Order: sequence, then structure tokens, then C-alpha cells
Amino acid sequence: MTGREEEPRTLGVLGTLVWDSIHHRDVRSEPLEEWGGIGYALEALAAVLPDEWRAFPLIRVGEDLAEEAFEFLRGLDRVEVGEGVQVVPEPNNRVELRYQGQDRQAERLSGGVSPWEWLRLAPLLDRCDALYVNFISGFEMELDTALRMRRAFAGPMYADLHSLFLGVGRLGDRFPRPLPHWAEWLRCFDVVQMNESEFELLGNQHGDPWALAAEAVGSELKLISVTLGPAGAAYVASPALGTDPFSWPETRGRMAAAGPIRSGRVPAPEEAREGDPTGCGDVWGATCFARLLAGDPLEEAMAEASRMAARNVGHFGARGLGLHLQGRVDPGSVER
Repeated sequence: MTGREEEPRTLGVLGTLVWDSIHHRDVRSEPLEEWGGIGYALEALAAVLPDEWRAFPLIRVGEDLAEEAFEFLRGLDRVEVGEGVQVVPEPNNRVELRYQGQDRQAERLSGGVSPWEWLRLAPLLDRCDALYVNFISGFEMELDTALRMRRAFAGPMYADLHSLFLGVGRLGDRFPRPLPHWAEWLRCFDVVQMNESEFELLGNQHGDPWALAAEAVGSELKLISVTLGPAGAAYVASPALGTDPFSWPETRGRMAAAGPIRSGRVPAPEEAREGDPTGCGDVWGATCFARLLAGDPLEEAMAEASRMAARNVGHFGARGLGLHLQGRVDPGSVER
């Protein structure tokens, strides 16, 4: 459903809630253990969503951490916790992250909930006006489910492809890899986001990532955004990328989009900070889509996304991040 005026609009937020163990060798001697994953995006949305919008999590949580997960989710402002949060028998996703300074050195996954099946997901999408998908684990759904979702969902669709670019070793170690079936995945969404390393991996299958991006955008995929860390973000946009996200679905299925492709780079409006970079991409994407839904021009939305991502560095973990992004608490002051 789209365009409802008589009640708040609903943003479906599909991803994985992860229990993080974050090791910062040069910041703190003991690891930080806290909710992460899609929690970063939900906290950001609680801070930046337009007044008429609410977030509706579409999350599968392991029964071993279900009680704690519901407690965290129900504590978020402007997040509607309902049948979209489903408990599964598998152990919940847990990730161990190790940093040296601001650079991630290692990521190890344990546990792991099963992917969404289309028959379970489809009825929940009927409640949503727009959809934000964040591939936190890379196993949120199979490609066939994403393709069916694309055909069935009539609202604007934004996806951070992040962990689709990560394989899993025998002991759970994550490693970069080219994205299998990349062309099909790109056509599943109106907007896709990736970081600079993932963009280069995508380009390895073509020779030049920017040439690939220019060929990939059109009537189906309208925008590729590339986060560049402290340097801001870059983009390649189709002429089909209207300022109103609810116009995006109108071009689906057309042969071509009339007009020139545009690209650009938007510098970060704040200098890089020292702290915890975990979740910056999640905050960036949630903020960017929220501002596009609010009607902001693309480059303004991207600048605000970079500003919020920079603020995220000054906070440890996802819990309390929404308040921190609004300037309502000091960094790291939330009880853990």
C-alpha cells in the first residue's frame, strides 16, 4: 500500500538483529558487547524519520536471545514492534568484530537465523508503504525471494547490499567476495548502497565500477550510492530517479529511462572523529532513505546521512544511538 494520508506511513525495515562483541585494541581493553546489526538503522530511523512515518521491523530472531531482542526493540521510539518480529529456533546471529584503529581487521559470525520465506514475508509487506532492506548477515533472503518481493511490492525500495559481498569460512570468518548474480540483485531495488570496497568488488566483474554503474542504472535501478567513509559518498543516478520516491515504481518494467545519467560526489559535512565506526553504513543508509522520503534532494539527503554517520562514530554500540544522534545524551553515556 502506498500514499495513505489518513494514518502514519509505514517503513518496513528488513534486516538482522546481531549481538556484537567489538574489540578496539587502541580504545578499550575489554570488548563492548551490545546489540548491533539492524539495531543501528532502527536507532537512526527513530531519530531522523519524518513525523508522519513509523518503522516496522521485519526481523527473525533466535529463540536464545528473543526476550532480550524484544526488550531492545520495544524501547525504540517510533518503532512499531509486532508480527514482523518472528522468533525462530536457530541461535541468534552473533558477530565478533576486531578493529585496529578505525580499520576493521576481522569479522567472525556464529549462530545464524534462517532466511525469510516468501509466504511468511508477503503478508507483512501489505502493511508497508516503503521498504528499507539491509543485508546485515547476507542471509536475510534468497535471490528468488527478493525477485518475488520486487514484483509484488508497489512502494519505493532501498537496499544496503553490504554482506551480500561477504562469504563465510569454515570457522565463521567473513571474507570479501564478488557478488554472485550481481545483475539480478541490482534489479531487485530502486536504490542500492554499498561501500567503496564493495563497489570495487562489483567493478572487478566488469573492469570499471563506474562504467558498470552507469550501465546498471535505468528504469529499474535508479540509484547506486557508494559510501566513502570520512570522505563522504558518491553516486550514479538514472534520470528515472524522481525527487518523490513514490514516483520510482512508475518506471519499473519500462525499456529505458529518458535523459542523461548523472553522477557526483558529496563530501562529508563533518570531520572524521575518533571512536567506534561500527554501524556507520547502517546509519548512513537509514538516514539517506528517510530524508529522501521526506522530500530532500539527493545530495542534501546524502550530506545529512554523512553527518549522522560521523556522529555515530562518537557512540559505542547501537543502544541509545537514536538519542545520541539527536544530541540528547553524551557519547557512551547509556547504561550497558
